[in-house]
Amino acid sequence: MEHTIVHFEIPADQPERAAQFYRELFGWDIKQFEGSVAGGMDYWVVRTVPTDAEGRPSKPGVNGGLMRRMYPNQVPVNYINVESVDESVSRAERLGAKVLMGKTSVPGMGWFAQLTDTEGNLFAVWETDMSAAMSGAAAGQESSNAGR
Repeated sequence: MEHTIVHFEIPADQPERAAQFYRELFGWDIKQFEGSVAGGMDYWVVRTVPTDAEGRPSKPGVNGGLMRRMYPNQVPVNYINVESVDESVSRAERLGAKVLMGKTSVPGMGWFAQLTDTEGNLFAVWETDMSAAMSGAAAGQESSNAGR
């Protein structure tokens, strides 16, 4: 498996303003995720390249998201594809990384964790798993990180 960037997220104080900026600057297709405001998270899907029927890039490139900033000084984050979030987090910690958000599910899509590297840079690892569901641990982790 190649460990490539498979997703990015851009935080914004005013997602509508940021979406308009990136649309006009780069021509990106940015649409608010259906039900995202009602579900408590203001999330926008960012397509920098076309996608196939499963939502995956159909030509080289990376798509991502734009969301309402959740805490002061929140920075953009790149998600890197891995075979196992658990194994990658364990290895990263041995190499000096710090875990900011433990393994968390995205139901029907996969698992991720957010860490900082030895230089303090934020990154995330992503494991695709269509059978991922909201687990009790993940739900608790999300709640505890809501005030970050």
